Amino acid sequence: MKVVKATLGVAMLGSLLFVCSAAFGATTPAGGVVKVFATPSNGASGKIVIAGAIGDFGKTLSINKNGKTNANGNYVKITLTKGTFEVNSTTLNAKFNHAQPTINKSTCSAWFSGTGPVSLLDGTGLYTGISGTVSITETFVFIAPRFTSGKDKGQCNFSNNSQPLSQYSSITGTGKVKFS
Repeated sequence: MKVVKATLGVAMLGSLLFVCSAAFGATTPAGGVVKVFATPSNGASGKIVIAGAIGDFGKTLSINKNGKTNANGNYVKITLTKGTFEVNSTTLNAKFNHAQPTINKSTCSAWFSGTGPVSLLDGTGLYTGISGTVSITETFVFIAPRFTSGKDKGQCNFSNNSQPLSQYSSITGTGKVKFS
């Protein structure tokens, strides 16, 4: 009887340890479709939420190819709660370098939007071995101030040195990720 109880106890303990390690252990995601939602800021950083095959949130940081912070960099470091990875946004950024906003001079409003691909790489933590492509759409809308004096008084001030009265920007995307 002692042997049966000991054997049963070891079997139950082994089963419990297996179930607990499966339930609480972090395993690499299976990969699949992701939905990306990011809010850029006026600097190099922003906030991000990713749903689908990755369910996580965190911060973004624009960087250059060498990993140094650069508000105009072609790469983005994504720091989530379960790991990090980088985004190569060179192709998307090239598309926006020549974007011309639609301007309404009667309301001093302007907007532009565009879509392009980004690739995922250099994962750490739960995102080690990440790869894939996400189609990103960026949208930017703003209201320009009007000149208050001078020859252009009352006209919209769309110059690079004017500050918008209000603005909105968003980054959304859909794509597929995999883990090797």
